[in-house]
Amino acid sequence: MRATDFRAITSEDLRTRLQETRRELFNLRQQWYAGSLQDHNRLRAVRKDIARILTVLRERELATEKEGGATV
Repeated sequence: MRATDFRAITSEDLRTRLQETRRELFNLRQQWYAGSLQDHNRLRAVRKDIARILTVLRERELATEKEGGATV
C-alpha cells in the first residue's frame, strides 16, 4: 500500500494493521531461516509497509501535539 492509502485509515485500524504486518514479517523471517520462503521480495515490501504505518502514526501524533501546543 501507499502512504496515501494508510492516511485514509483510522489510527485504531492502523495499529491493528501494524500488529498484523509485524506478525507477517515474523512468519516470513521464519520461512526465510527454514529455507522455504518462495517470494523473497515480500520481506522488503512488508518492512516498508511497517515503516509507512509508523510514519503516518507519528505524523498524526505530531499534529495532535502541535494543536495542543499552539495555545501556549
